[in-house]
Amino acid sequence: MRLLLDTQALLWFCEGHASLSAAARAAIEEAANEKFVSHATAWEVAIKMSLGKLKLTIPYEEFFPGALRSNGFHELPPDFRHYRELLALPLHHRDPFDRLLVAQAKAEGLTVVTCDPQFRAYGVDVLW
Repeated sequence: MRLLLDTQALLWFCEGHASLSAAARAAIEEAANEKFVSHATAWEVAIKMSLGKLKLTIPYEEFFPGALRSNGFHELPPDFRHYRELLALPLHHRDPFDRLLVAQAKAEGLTVVTCDPQFRAYGVDVLW
């Protein structure tokens, strides 16, 4: 399975948080699964940290890309195919970071690991 972790799933996994579902944790830990983290997630975390809305347990510069690499996650930078996919998305969700994750998942055939119920409205596969 090819997984795209949303921001919350990534943070909960890396911090060992109990709020991450057992199914999500098992899929992320499964070595046979390919795991991706969007650059949009790194951007969202940086913005939330700069606004004082989020604190990481390790410094940002260690988390991105250090914690990603140590967990076997692949970086997924946005590209023009992903932006084109945004043009076709209905406005079920106004969060620009989540919309980009949906577009990336659609373009790349990825299952999104998220607890956000709005992702399903876009017709992407969701794991939680």
